[in-house]
Amino acid sequence: MDCPDIMKPEQPSALQVRGLTKRFDRLAVDALDLTVRSGEFYALVGPNGAGKTTTLRMVAGLSRPDAGSVAVFGIDALSDPVAAKQMMAWVSDEPMIYDKLTPVEYLEFVAGLWGVDPVVSGPCAHDLLISLGLEPHLRERCEGFSKGMRQKVALAGALVHDPRLIILDEPLTGLDAVSARHVKGLLVDRVRAGCTVIMTTHILEVAERMADRIGVIAAGRLVAEGTLAELRQQNGHNDTSLEDLFIALVNVEAAAA
Repeated sequence: MDCPDIMKPEQPSALQVRGLTKRFDRLAVDALDLTVRSGEFYALVGPNGAGKTTTLRMVAGLSRPDAGSVAVFGIDALSDPVAAKQMMAWVSDEPMIYDKLTPVEYLEFVAGLWGVDPVVSGPCAHDLLISLGLEPHLRERCEGFSKGMRQKVALAGALVHDPRLIILDEPLTGLDAVSARHVKGLLVDRVRAGCTVIMTTHILEVAERMADRIGVIAAGRLVAEGTLAELRQQNGHNDTSLEDLFIALVNVEAAAA
């Protein structure tokens, strides 16, 4: 017999950031607290220079914070970075792939780095590439690919080890409508299957349509967070767009700085 829900251990958050701080020539991330629930699609939006990419690079283990903590499904990502990275995927806005490889070869290479059995990774890689509309180009070298095609190959490579947390920095920038639909469809399918997605985007309509929750970051701090309905309620505007809310929030933060 199943235990009552009150007896079941609470599932850890996909991501828990506490006091995250990073300084370059200025304070880029300012004691940021952020929690992303397991199985949700979370959009992080903010103006240029707000600290979005810096935050996600620290979460992904590509940059070490000056202070604070990062936990990925309860794993301390600073003290055990390998275990944390095995749980996640990172895709930057300017992905680097090997031009002399075909998409199939590239995914075989990435799967090998993760130690994934070729019997498992082969069909998975093929399905990923097909779902992203790359079937006509499976055996072509990546050197002649457009930015959108390269972005899709990089995304497929990031997902080939079946990560539970997918982190994407502006994944739709520069993509045509068809490519963007392929990427969005794949991400929605992953969330439905139980994965967690964190995405930065300047395309506010995408965040408005796709995200379960939205975080607004400005000057390295989280200035608002919630569903679109919650953000509207917090700001006393029940029928305004995310774009209008975003501009109001960012302007208030700039005035307070």
